[in-house]
Amino acid sequence: MDFGNYVNDLRIKSKKTLREFCLENGLDAGYWSKIERGVNPPPKDEEVLGQWAKFFGLQPKTEGWNRFMEEARASRGASPKDFLDDEKMAGLLPAFICTGDGNDTEELEARKLTQKIKEANTPDKFLIGG
Repeated sequence: MDFGNYVNDLRIKSKKTLREFCLENGLDAGYWSKIERGVNPPPKDEEVLGQWAKFFGLQPKTEGWNRFMEEARASRGASPKDFLDDEKMAGLLPAFICTGDGNDTEELEARKLTQKIKEANTPDKFLIGG
Protein backbone atom coordinates (compact mmCIF):
# COMPACT_ATOMS: atom_id res chain seq x y z
CA MET A 1 0.00 0.00 0.00
CA ASP A 2 1.29 3.47 -0.75
CA PHE A 3 0.85 6.55 1.40
CA GLY A 4 -2.00 7.92 -0.72
CA ASN A 5 -4.05 4.76 -0.35
CA TYR A 6 -3.18 4.61 3.34
CA VAL A 7 -4.40 8.14 4.15
CA ASN A 8 -7.45 7.61 1.94
CA ASP A 9 -8.33 4.54 4.01
CA LEU A 10 -7.78 6.49 7.24
CA ARG A 11 -10.04 9.30 6.02
CA ILE A 12 -12.78 6.90 4.94
CA LYS A 13 -12.60 5.12 8.31
CA SER A 14 -13.14 8.51 9.95
CA LYS A 15 -16.38 8.72 7.91
CA LYS A 16 -15.41 12.07 6.35
CA THR A 17 -15.70 13.09 2.75
CA LEU A 18 -12.58 14.60 1.25
CA ARG A 19 -14.09 18.08 1.44
CA GLU A 20 -15.25 17.63 5.06
CA PHE A 21 -11.82 16.37 6.09
CA CYS A 22 -10.03 19.25 4.37
CA LEU A 23 -12.38 21.92 5.69
CA GLU A 24 -12.08 20.56 9.24
CA ASN A 25 -8.26 20.52 9.06
CA GLY A 26 -7.58 23.65 7.01
CA LEU A 27 -6.24 21.77 3.99
CA ASP A 28 -6.69 22.51 0.30
CA ALA A 29 -9.01 19.81 -1.11
CA GLY A 30 -7.28 19.79 -4.50
CA TYR A 31 -3.87 19.30 -2.91
CA TRP A 32 -5.13 16.60 -0.53
CA SER A 33 -6.85 14.79 -3.39
CA LYS A 34 -3.48 14.62 -5.16
CA ILE A 35 -1.90 13.21 -1.99
CA GLU A 36 -4.56 10.49 -1.75
CA ARG A 37 -4.22 9.63 -5.46
CA GLY A 38 -0.43 9.47 -5.22
CA VAL A 39 0.05 12.36 -7.66
CA ASN A 40 1.87 14.41 -4.99
CA PRO A 41 4.33 12.65 -2.68
CA PRO A 42 3.99 13.05 1.06
CA PRO A 43 6.14 15.83 2.53
CA LYS A 44 9.55 15.09 4.03
CA ASP A 45 8.98 17.39 6.99
CA GLU A 46 8.16 15.25 10.03
CA GLU A 47 6.40 18.16 11.75
CA VAL A 48 3.95 18.41 8.86
CA LEU A 49 3.51 14.63 8.82
CA GLY A 50 2.97 14.69 12.58
CA GLN A 51 0.25 17.31 12.20
CA TRP A 52 -1.38 15.21 9.49
CA ALA A 53 -1.19 12.09 11.67
CA LYS A 54 -2.97 14.01 14.44
CA PHE A 55 -5.77 14.85 11.97
CA PHE A 56 -6.50 11.11 12.04
CA GLY A 57 -6.26 10.88 15.83
CA LEU A 58 -2.87 9.14 15.79
CA GLN A 59 -0.66 9.74 18.80
CA PRO A 60 3.16 9.96 18.86
CA LYS A 61 5.10 6.83 19.80
CA THR A 62 2.23 4.51 18.94
CA GLU A 63 2.09 1.78 16.34
CA GLY A 64 -0.34 3.83 14.23
CA TRP A 65 1.90 6.90 14.35
CA ASN A 66 4.99 4.89 13.41
CA ARG A 67 3.18 3.21 10.53
CA PHE A 68 1.98 6.60 9.26
CA MET A 69 5.55 7.93 9.23
CA GLU A 70 6.99 4.80 7.61
CA GLU A 71 4.30 4.78 4.89
CA ALA A 72 5.25 8.39 4.08
CA ARG A 73 8.97 7.58 3.94
CA ALA A 74 8.43 4.49 1.83
CA SER A 75 6.23 6.38 -0.64
CA ARG A 76 9.03 8.88 -1.15
CA GLY A 77 11.45 6.01 -1.74
CA ALA A 78 13.34 6.90 1.42
CA SER A 79 15.26 4.50 3.60
CA PRO A 80 14.20 3.97 7.21
CA LYS A 81 15.10 7.06 9.23
CA ASP A 82 16.76 5.12 12.07
CA PHE A 83 19.33 3.74 9.64
CA LEU A 84 20.28 7.17 8.33
CA ASP A 85 20.37 8.70 11.81
CA ASP A 86 23.04 6.20 12.82
CA GLU A 87 26.23 7.80 11.45
CA LYS A 88 28.14 4.52 11.56
CA MET A 89 25.46 2.69 9.56
CA ALA A 90 24.97 5.58 7.13
CA GLY A 91 28.73 5.63 6.58
CA LEU A 92 28.58 2.00 5.45
CA LEU A 93 25.91 2.73 2.84
CA PRO A 94 28.32 3.55 -0.03
CA ALA A 95 30.17 0.26 0.51
CA PHE A 96 26.87 -1.60 0.60
CA ILE A 97 25.69 0.02 -2.63
CA CYS A 98 28.99 -0.40 -4.47
CA THR A 99 29.13 -4.06 -5.52
CA GLY A 100 31.46 -3.77 -8.53
CA ASP A 101 35.22 -4.03 -8.68
CA GLY A 102 35.71 -1.05 -6.38
CA ASN A 103 36.99 1.43 -8.94
CA ASP A 104 36.84 5.17 -8.20
CA THR A 105 33.91 5.83 -10.56
CA GLU A 106 31.71 3.26 -8.83
CA GLU A 107 32.62 4.62 -5.40
CA LEU A 108 31.80 8.17 -6.52
CA GLU A 109 28.43 7.02 -7.90
CA ALA A 110 27.72 5.14 -4.66
CA ARG A 111 28.46 8.28 -2.64
CA LYS A 112 26.17 10.36 -4.90
CA LEU A 113 23.38 7.82 -4.40
CA THR A 114 23.97 7.88 -0.65
CA GLN A 115 23.63 11.68 -0.68
CA LYS A 116 20.35 11.44 -2.61
CA ILE A 117 19.01 8.99 -0.04
CA LYS A 118 19.97 11.35 2.79
CA GLU A 119 18.34 14.29 0.97
CA ALA A 120 15.13 12.27 0.63
CA ASN A 121 15.04 12.21 4.42
CA THR A 122 15.84 15.90 4.96
CA PRO A 123 12.83 18.00 6.05
CA ASP A 124 11.27 20.34 3.54
CA LYS A 125 9.01 23.29 4.16
CA PHE A 126 5.38 22.41 3.37
CA LEU A 127 2.58 24.34 4.97
CA ILE A 128 0.71 22.37 7.59
CA GLY A 129 -2.67 23.94 6.87
CA GLY A 130 -5.03 26.01 8.89
